[in-house]
Amino acid sequence: MKKPKRYVGIDKDINGGMTTIGKIIRDAWVFGVLDESETCENWNLAGIDSLLDKVNSEWDKYGCMPSRLPPDLAIRHRTIHEKAIQNAKQSGWSGEMETEDEE
Repeated sequence: MKKPKRYVGIDKDINGGMTTIGKIIRDAWVFGVLDESETCENWNLAGIDSLLDKVNSEWDKYGCMPSRLPPDLAIRHRTIHEKAIQNAKQSGWSGEMETEDEE
């Protein structure tokens, strides 16, 4: 199957946005790299890759661990990701695919 040249947007992504790109976007929201209204619809791979670099730079400040986030960012992280999980579950995502190989 041919890969699309443009991202569909986190709101239209498979599994309720529970994808690698979806996580990058949510983390960009957490750190204020993107406004929460930005879905990245129609972004090309270079744009997503640039966003990943910015998000990784932010995570590096905290050892890539949510537990090391300052209180304001920790609350923001929890709020954004819990809402995403709830929305994804409502659209049929269960998280089982992410843990299939752990048995």
